[in-house]
Amino acid sequence: MDNLIPLIIPFLFGAVVGSFLNVCIYRIPLGMSIVTPPSSCPNCGSRVPFYLNVPILSYLILAGKCSSCKVSFSARYPVVEALTGLLAVFTFMKFGPSTDALIYYAFISALIVITFIDLDLQIIPDVISLPGIVLGFAASFVLFDLTVLESAIGLLVGGGILYLIAFGYHLITGHEGMGGGDIKLLAMIGAFLGWKGVLLTLLLSSFTGAITGGVLMYAFGKGGRYAIPFGPFLALGAVLHLFFGERLISWYIMRASGF
Repeated sequence: MDNLIPLIIPFLFGAVVGSFLNVCIYRIPLGMSIVTPPSSCPNCGSRVPFYLNVPILSYLILAGKCSSCKVSFSARYPVVEALTGLLAVFTFMKFGPSTDALIYYAFISALIVITFIDLDLQIIPDVISLPGIVLGFAASFVLFDLTVLESAIGLLVGGGILYLIAFGYHLITGHEGMGGGDIKLLAMIGAFLGWKGVLLTLLLSSFTGAITGGVLMYAFGKGGRYAIPFGPFLALGAVLHLFFGERLISWYIMRASGF
């Protein structure tokens, strides 16, 4: 129990960040400011007082409804706050109280926003991915396990691979199979994780995406074409690489070597 106490602070910090990310997820696609106005009910417009704006708890206390008009809020709000809190704990456990932890947590936060926007609208806003490419490359000057060259190669390989895949798919089928947002997202991932991170991210995202697509085809049986956003799978692959990449690569090498 005593070992869990130091993890409470990262979780609370992450939950607060998650509350802000909910604002970003809602407002960025609408072109609204993420700073002003203060949090308010999207139905009646009433301001949310600070004492009812406590991550996770406020949703539970209010039974997921606005205190004024009683309209129900999406369960996504506490889910994002809890997810962001848990990922803050995992980041702290892996990197400790360090600059690397702050940088990678900012990266993870951006991926969370991208994931839920892409799930809702099937778009990946340039306002996140393009600055993310620049910030990821700039971060390589201070990150412990990532060199500037690895970051530069990563963003070029990340954007280049998906561009070639998208170009080839369009050339063969005549249809758009992958949006430009995915290309920019993988370039951003490459800037933060390097070229090795790009390759493992692409492998993991393709694997999880294929499984999800197969499950949907089996469940609904509507043929072989679904408009499934790829961004969430890229984000998942990047997070898996960040926390488990070294173990996965070591496991694969051992399996390939017959050990």
